[in-house]
Amino acid sequence: MPLNTVVRKAVFPVAGLGTRFLPATKASPKEMLPVVDKPLIQYAVEEAYAAGIRSMIFVTGRSKRAIEDHFDTAYELENELEAAGKQELLDLVRSAQPDDMNCAFVRQHRSLGLGHAVLCAEPLVGNEPFAVLLADDLMVGPQGGQPVLAQMTEAFQKQGRSLLAVQEVPLDQVRRYGIVAGEAAGGALMRVDHIVEKPAPEKAPSRMGVAGRYVLTPRIFNEIRNQPQGVGGEIQLTDAIERLMAHEAVYAFQYQGKRYDCGSKEGFLQATVELALQHPQVGEDFRAYLKTLAL
Repeated sequence: MPLNTVVRKAVFPVAGLGTRFLPATKASPKEMLPVVDKPLIQYAVEEAYAAGIRSMIFVTGRSKRAIEDHFDTAYELENELEAAGKQELLDLVRSAQPDDMNCAFVRQHRSLGLGHAVLCAEPLVGNEPFAVLLADDLMVGPQGGQPVLAQMTEAFQKQGRSLLAVQEVPLDQVRRYGIVAGEAAGGALMRVDHIVEKPAPEKAPSRMGVAGRYVLTPRIFNEIRNQPQGVGGEIQLTDAIERLMAHEAVYAFQYQGKRYDCGSKEGFLQATVELALQHPQVGEDFRAYLKTLAL
């Protein structure tokens, strides 16, 4: 078991092109698409922060400057709000980066897959466990319960081995996910025996699909580094996890909560509607408006 089981760093791979949302993402990062009043990337960062993580590492690419600006200090805006006495808005702007949170950015110069993006963060992560959050997957914990990543970091402190967030998916959707198979290991855990990236339904080892949350041991970097490129010249994180299992146990974690696939238009719209209904400022009026529609 690793000596250090406290997860202090989170990696956000945000270099993707967002082609499923063109033309909206032609000049703006998909991670900056707003769900109600916050961009997708802020939901993910807030989830990591709620799990006790204070070091946020963004693996970016060209045209992703807006993400850096979002988590930077906007001096002109803050001065204007302060001068106008708009303290509530000023606090809202500053909440994107709390004083005790550190943001670092590294470039992924070529689109070589999720595994390669994670490897780009190695110099900033070092030899310690870390979380990976895909902002496309907007994760909401259960009502009154822990956020999803907080559930996982708590389990990691007890288990000390890599964890993959999983959920059961319909058979006709398994080709969209990394699919795992294994044996129950108590509670929400399953020890993974096999993982395959986006299998055909007839070849899927189960219906347990990997969602966009991981807690990984630093050994994963060695597996990615020595891994050949796969289909399309990409280096898949799924393949590296399969190799990691030859050296140490990997567990699937059945989280409590809900995932919105905001990489798809349907999932993005579902998240927008459902989170708008829960919003303290607009929820009541929005619910009343929806009731007037002839659906």
